[in-house]
Amino acid sequence: MGLTREVRVESDLLRRALAREDFLLFDGGMGTLVQQAGLAKVHENPDVLNLTHPDEIAAIQRQYVEAGAQCITTNTFGSNRLKLAGTGATVAEVYAAAVEVARAAGAPLVAGDIGPTGSLLAPLGSLSFDDAYDIFAEQARAAEAAGCDLIVVETMTDLLEAKAAVLAAVEQTALPVFATMSFGEDGRTFLGTTPAIAASTLSALGAAAVGLNCSLGPDELAPLAAEAAPFARGLLMAQPNAGLPRVEDGSTVFDVGSEDFARAMAPILDAGATVVGGCCGTTPAHIAALARLLRDRRPGAPTYRPAFTVTSAQEMTSLPAGAAQVAVIGERINPTGKKKLRAAIQTGDFDYLVGEAVAQVRAGADILDVNVGVPGIDEPAVLARAVRTLQATCPAPLQLDSADPAAIDAAARGYAGRAMVNSVNGKAANLAAVLPVVARYGCTVVGLTLDEDGIPPTAEGRLAIARRIVAAAEEHGIPREDVAIDCLVMAAATNQDEVREILRAVTLCKQELGMRTVLGVSNVSFGLPARPLVNSVFLAAAFGAGLDMPILNPLSARYGDTVNAFRVLNGQDGGAVRFLEDYAHAADPYDGPAAAASEGALAPGPTGSAAAAEECPVPVTDAFAEDAEAVRAMVSYVLQGRDAPMAAATADLLGRHDGIAIINDVFVPVLDEVGRRYDVGAFFLPQLMAAAEAVKAGFDVIRAQTTDGVVEEGACVPAMSGCSAATGSAAPDADRAIIVATVEGDIHDIGKNIVKMLLENYGFSVIDLGRDVAPEAVLAAVRETGARLVGLSALMTTTVGAMERTIALVHEACPEVRLMVGGAVVTAEFAASIGADFYAKDAAESARIATAFFG
Repeated sequence: MGLTREVRVESDLLRRALAREDFLLFDGGMGTLVQQAGLAKVHENPDVLNLTHPDEIAAIQRQYVEAGAQCITTNTFGSNRLKLAGTGATVAEVYAAAVEVARAAGAPLVAGDIGPTGSLLAPLGSLSFDDAYDIFAEQARAAEAAGCDLIVVETMTDLLEAKAAVLAAVEQTALPVFATMSFGEDGRTFLGTTPAIAASTLSALGAAAVGLNCSLGPDELAPLAAEAAPFARGLLMAQPNAGLPRVEDGSTVFDVGSEDFARAMAPILDAGATVVGGCCGTTPAHIAALARLLRDRRPGAPTYRPAFTVTSAQEMTSLPAGAAQVAVIGERINPTGKKKLRAAIQTGDFDYLVGEAVAQVRAGADILDVNVGVPGIDEPAVLARAVRTLQATCPAPLQLDSADPAAIDAAARGYAGRAMVNSVNGKAANLAAVLPVVARYGCTVVGLTLDEDGIPPTAEGRLAIARRIVAAAEEHGIPREDVAIDCLVMAAATNQDEVREILRAVTLCKQELGMRTVLGVSNVSFGLPARPLVNSVFLAAAFGAGLDMPILNPLSARYGDTVNAFRVLNGQDGGAVRFLEDYAHAADPYDGPAAAASEGALAPGPTGSAAAAEECPVPVTDAFAEDAEAVRAMVSYVLQGRDAPMAAATADLLGRHDGIAIINDVFVPVLDEVGRRYDVGAFFLPQLMAAAEAVKAGFDVIRAQTTDGVVEEGACVPAMSGCSAATGSAAPDADRAIIVATVEGDIHDIGKNIVKMLLENYGFSVIDLGRDVAPEAVLAAVRETGARLVGLSALMTTTVGAMERTIALVHEACPEVRLMVGGAVVTAEFAASIGADFYAKDAAESARIATAFFG
């Protein structure tokens, strides 16, 4: 579980909470109380109030202590070097003052608060992982130096940013680290992370408590807490909002009162939460009611359920201990014996890797092996880049495959989620080099049963090495459920007797150690004819011996048939639903003429999900009938987020078709399909952005071949026919320009920045006014640019009043201008109540609104 480190706990209260002997009650929201105290407009960054108005902040925090709060969170949510720039205050000064204020308020425990940087991490933004780590490390050190009892990383929405913050706090301090993320009504962050993925990832990094805060009220948060609970290795933490916000008499109020809040917290406690408090809209009255609820309760048993878990930021493959489940690891991103892949890696053509990844996922791979081991390259840099590229376009979890510990370190560090490392072996030097990397980044790992003496010929010899690997992993703080054993497949042509030993070794690892197992299946048939036949039979035998994760080519129909059939037999495909869907109309390859056509494998019926996945979701119009394959390829490139081949395909098609026709008959329908997939949760923000980039690449080709670079009238591609700041236009097109701004008093602009990026990728001209923008400045920009659509964002509850004032001012002065609003504290009902013309629940919705508005 993360690094093995000494955690300093000097308070018995905190020690009892960490041991699950008692609950730990945090405080509630600050924003509303700061607003009520008349301090909301004193500074752009409210954290500076610790220096200029310490008595007033202490008075607010004292109310929480008197209400029963045991832990006060420092008023440092935005106290990083980026947000403090220009205030004249340093990070260390603000944390020192904040801790002094909290102690003066009588806080039994003080938690050093660390919020998001406010900047997007690469690849969506420009902030690197290492820069984010440095920013958070400075805050963590300042919190510890100021005398905090623990650190709380909160309100994160980007799993990679949360990872940077937790890792920095764990590595740079000796304090316990708590971490929470914020989720939407769909149960995911805006980048697609679920509570289970967050809990698993952050727990593995060494967070002592993980959970959820902000965004939702307790009723909505309860099922999400239950989802996170089995994956939280330490404590489960929950700090809901007091329901939904609304404006009354110019002030923000919330719709869940104190007693109702406490009653709604009971299911969250039942789910296993032992660290609780409140977030936006909660007051000392809410915390007092929650304190009364806790008096009559005691923490229940731990909710963590051991499982071998691999995640990306959006998807999880988890094999619970004792459960009969298998997962497929796709082997095709490995240059061994693959000339095209080797050449692609050497030339930096990572689009080829994306194509391989997408094909394997479509064919049923649960995890993708990524190996870039080609002589003459900088493997750490190339593997890290490959991982970033794949994570930006393909949501499947990844297995980092390298014999170089430095390459594993480089790739695992910036990986969003919990990567699987392939591999470590029984050699002492290898264990010492690889296991610290696995532990540091919370990975799972494959242990190969070889050591200084080679690969043992017997099952017992392999088992002995497996025992040493597991013991060494546990010494490094890696629990055994995070280790899988590969008993190493040998070629039957040269080691026929060993095949039985391999299968017996798999069984022994399951029976003696309770370990999950991995095998590279295709090695068994090397040197034999009819290799797919041998591989599939060996795979079935290995499943029977206890294999959990075969490494194989998922594009092989024989493999697919074996996996799908076995999932019926082991109960993983409940009710055989998937099998019936795919095989109800399949021809038996050994029955009559179907054998020749099927190449010895079953062919799922034409109405099955496997066949449907291969179908083009966009109909080919009559005008493109002769180029149907080219259109299907372009649709595939967009859905896979592959901009390089999209540009080339567009250029080729332009030789035979008009640009307007390509836009209207190809780009428009595929963007509609992208939006549909986003709506149903099949795509997440990274895939949405990548698809938009691919369409933009094609549109840029069309634009470059039209007179003066302007597409003629008649093109109705959504948001693609205006000039774009992203493509270097000299000035915004007022007819299709959009102003975006974070409202006055709000210094958080990550949501606004995402909207800006997506709108630009869709081809709009975006005029970004930045953050903390006064209503008068928004109006001035409208008059200066002639923009007819404005987007306003707010994260802080104290600033939604400024959003209402901005809308009123712009509507009064420029009634023809329309305003769309969004942000963590904004709902559709709230948007309507303050006079907004449109409510954008996310970045994708903002693009739809803009498309419909401009027509």
